[in-house]
Amino acid sequence: MNLEKVIFGFFIVLAATLNFGFFVGDIDNPAHHDIYELFAALVVSLIATVLKFGDRTQIGAVHLSTSLAADLQLIAAALVWGYAAHVSETGLSPDMTAKVVSLSGGALFANMVSVIILIAETIIQRR
Repeated sequence: MNLEKVIFGFFIVLAATLNFGFFVGDIDNPAHHDIYELFAALVVSLIATVLKFGDRTQIGAVHLSTSLAADLQLIAAALVWGYAAHVSETGLSPDMTAKVVSLSGGALFANMVSVIILIAETIIQRR
């Protein structure tokens, strides 16, 4: 068993599951979406991105691009949350919560593509 591949797969799947945990719930209800889970999803996604930098293959390039897309979406979601909670006079309204959750949904899609690529790559290497 290759420990590097285990760690790589772990962070890819963990990024997706944390993102999913934040995404689930009523889209406009701030009580259903924990800021710490968004933060954890962002941190793990950034770690997964760093782990993807060493791969020079075409599949590695697609892995990196999906991870960068997820990072961008999660950073945007965190910025919108921060703006809503600390700058906006209305606070974290249902409208702003829906924007944050929608951005995390985009990141979730990118993470799921990355997981699918990881599974496909694993199946191909077995043969």
